[in-house]
Amino acid sequence: MIRQSLRSTASRFFNTSAIRTMSAPLDASKLKIVKSSTPSTPKPNDQLVFGKTFTDHMLTVEWTKENGWGVPEIKPYGNLSLDPSACVFHYAFELFEGLKAYRSPDNKITMFRPDKNMERMNKSAARICLPTFDSEELIKLMGKLIEQDKHLVPEGQGYSLYVRPTMIGTTPALGVSTPDRAMIFVITSPVGPYYKTGFKAVRLEATDYATRAWPGGVGDKKLGANYAPCILPQLQAAERGYQQNLWLFGPEKNITEVGTMNVFFVFKDNATGKKELVTAPLDGTILEGVTRDSVLTLAREKLDPKEWTISERYYSINEVADRAEKGELVEAFGSGTAAVVSPIKEIGWKGKDIHVPLQPGKQTGPLTENVAQWIANIQYGKEKHGNWSRVVADLA
Repeated sequence: MIRQSLRSTASRFFNTSAIRTMSAPLDASKLKIVKSSTPSTPKPNDQLVFGKTFTDHMLTVEWTKENGWGVPEIKPYGNLSLDPSACVFHYAFELFEGLKAYRSPDNKITMFRPDKNMERMNKSAARICLPTFDSEELIKLMGKLIEQDKHLVPEGQGYSLYVRPTMIGTTPALGVSTPDRAMIFVITSPVGPYYKTGFKAVRLEATDYATRAWPGGVGDKKLGANYAPCILPQLQAAERGYQQNLWLFGPEKNITEVGTMNVFFVFKDNATGKKELVTAPLDGTILEGVTRDSVLTLAREKLDPKEWTISERYYSINEVADRAEKGELVEAFGSGTAAVVSPIKEIGWKGKDIHVPLQPGKQTGPLTENVAQWIANIQYGKEKHGNWSRVVADLA
């Protein structure tokens, strides 16, 4: 009841429809483009390391409280010039999104569910008193940016263009107050598969000695301030042989997320044979992952309800340990934009490892493998799913 009340209160205070600028809106029709004089050539796919290579151009658009959104500019990729007193440096007025663009079989470039990312970006902006914007206008601008560098979008299954829209407060003054200046910038990065050798199941440390998020906080917003504090617990887990933290919360030790991803478990009732795909509910502490939503949507469409239950509910590490002991733990995986799905093979808890089953000779469970293929088929244009794929450029 406490979580529900906090979530209701937060929705009243941080409703993006109530936080709007009265001055100039974001307008893609005003876009100015300055092309790079030194266009680059695509790197071979085997040289693409996630987030290390960037395209030739970037998008910037500034905002002031007095005038609203200024003229959007696409220009050569380069450094930003900011006053050392800019509030982003001192008080963490910063948020970001991550999404991908793909080559399709009909020679188009599409973005995967950009409307969901823009919706979340606006919620994040409203929460930290940065300006909101028209989602469709920023999608158009990102499309124009991708079009400038479309020759750098890598080709092949597992390869894509990672798109990083970011908003920062740029008010040049010390003192904690509402920013009166801000900037959106977007950069893009050609990337390959998150795991170069295919799926790689990970070992997790169930973490109750540090907390990622809490009721009434900002765990459901994509703020840079949520990420840096998680690095130390990850390093501590790594010292004990684990790749990521499985974040727990409260006296019940409820499972929330894994690393920087949402997390799913599959249980099987030995008495009935029915399976359950379960993930934590969106209670204000869980990031509203676009991949999470995609997994739930596709699972509800594709899995037989006579054999499966799809649940968004609270469940604890103790339930996982108990069901593993009974042989009712079937598989587990994380979900996110970078890796899509990340299989889990072991969870460290109370000095012991909970073993998560994998398919013989593979690094993944069967549903994990299916989910990855379902989503990839849509992302790479092999299958259609409503308006999930947005065409932004034509390669013809």
